[in-house]
Formats: sequence, C-alpha cells, structure tokens
Amino acid sequence: MGKKTLIVENIGIKFNLGQQGRGTYQDFLARIFRRGAREEDEFWALKDINFSLEKGDRLGILGLNGAGKSTLLKVIAGVFKPTEGKVTHRGKIVPLLELGAGFEKQYTGSENIFLYGSMLGYSKQYLEEKYDEIVKFSGLKKFIDVPIQNYSSGMRSKLGFSIATIADPEILILDEVLSVGDGRFRKKSERKIKRMMAGGTTVLFVSHSLEQVCRICNKAMILDQGKILKFGDIEEVAKLYEEIIEDSSEKE
Repeated sequence: MGKKTLIVENIGIKFNLGQQGRGTYQDFLARIFRRGAREEDEFWALKDINFSLEKGDRLGILGLNGAGKSTLLKVIAGVFKPTEGKVTHRGKIVPLLELGAGFEKQYTGSENIFLYGSMLGYSKQYLEEKYDEIVKFSGLKKFIDVPIQNYSSGMRSKLGFSIATIADPEILILDEVLSVGDGRFRKKSERKIKRMMAGGTTVLFVSHSLEQVCRICNKAMILDQGKILKFGDIEEVAKLYEEIIEDSSEKE
C-alpha cells in the first residue's frame, strides 16, 4: 500500500428493494403488476467508487440525502459487504456510526463501558486503565451506575463517543457524531477529534454542516446517487457543493 492508509477500489453495492421488508399492501400489489419487477427492484446504492487516503488525511463526504454517504462508511467499516470491488486498509478502524448501538439497555453505564469497548476491540485491562478517563470525558459520573435504559439518547451518545475515542486508531469513521449532545459537548468532541488527527489518524467524516467539514477536513468528496461527482482538496469541492445546495434549494 505504500503510504496509503486506505484504498477503495471499484466499490459497488446493490440492494434488492423487493427483499427489503414486506412494505405496505399497496407496495405488494405494485410489485405484482409492475413489468420487469425483478430488474426494477435492483438498486445500486454505490457504484464505481474509487479513491485512496494517506496517513493523516481528513476526508469530508458530502451529498444530499440518499446520496450513499452512510452506506459508503458502512462498507469501509465492514458492516456491509460490497457486491463488487474491495477495501484495503492499514491498521485499526474505529467506526462511530451509530453511537451506543451496541449498548445493552438493562446494564449500567459502567458495565456498558466494558461491553461496548470489547466490541470495538479494546481489552478488559485497557478499559480498566482508561475507565476514569472515559467517565470524566462523558460527564456522566453521577449516572454511570444507572441502567442505560434510563439514559436519554444524548447521554448514550456521549458515553459511546467517550468509549470509542479513548484510543488513537489508524482510521476513524464518523457519521454525524459531532452533532450529538449539547453545545459544550460538541465543542469538546471536535477538539478531541482534532487531537486525534494531529496524531496522524486518518478520518472519514460525514456531516450536514459544510462549515464543519471545511473546518476539520483537508479533502472532500461529493456523492450523487451513489457515484463520486467530485473528489479533491476541500476548497475546490466545497465551492461546487455550495452551488449544488443552492440549485437544490431553488428547485424545491
């Protein structure tokens, strides 16, 4: 791989909409009477995705709703298996896709630190060493022995973020996670991410805030209907994306 931390080659992922749940009765009838239903039900969420990143690159992934941003992150993280192509990476990947999605609701925050941490690949000994640091960063010391089911979604996100970012992985995947919690925690989270970047962590970042992407990233990509519309330096890509947003607003 040379200096490359991540190489994404010819990635495509296809879903069969006819198999994605039963849907409504009207959906069922529509599928029966639609000609060529099998072909029409096939949907390429991503197609012909090619790019690579070097150590310390921070890639902002931009696109309107349904462009394929979260799907791409899940393919890179190994959550989805691509229909075609491959992903090659160097070092540990930590995905922050749905913070706290691996929590057990009946367990306390303290117990979930070890459960969720182990799912992210951290050893029990490492989590014991970092336990106080995790609790302090989360700001949830008063609630750490309370079952997760009594936490708000913001509290779960704070704890999930604090566990996931306790180490410096080679690749960090962020899907809208810097918008969780209150304003104070968001600022603290962004500072934490920037410290990780300074240490050489490669970051892939999805955010609806172009301002935030410009502040954090050195490279950017625009996805449109599952394909790369533009990839390059942040300034160049951000300018094009601003035009896309303006055009989209005028059409509404």
